[in-house]
Amino acid sequence: MSKSKPAKTVRMARRLRREMSEAEVSLWQHLRQKPMKLRFRRDHPFYGYAIDFYCPKAKLAVEVDGIVHDMGDRPERDLRRDAFLAERGIETIRIPAKDVLENSGEVADSLVRLALARIAGK
Repeated sequence: MSKSKPAKTVRMARRLRREMSEAEVSLWQHLRQKPMKLRFRRDHPFYGYAIDFYCPKAKLAVEVDGIVHDMGDRPERDLRRDAFLAERGIETIRIPAKDVLENSGEVADSLVRLALARIAGK
């Protein structure tokens, strides 16, 4: 699989940006304002996946998981996706949507600290 962004994945990412959940919108409002010279991308296309939030400098993927992630084959799919990203040096953090809705500012601050720690550890 090439790292290029297939048109289908880019279209999916664009659609997801327009259809962000309430929790994703709330977290994005905080992440995009962080002055730490960290850049987070939202719904970043990567190898056929769209990562909810991605910090390329820290190689950190953030997934905001709603209740659907506990249903059907979704837990197994999420594990495969996380393993796929880990093989490429990307750490995935999964955060329950309810935690983001309760305090998106605190979640964003924690993510920034984690990203900075990953960068410092390289």
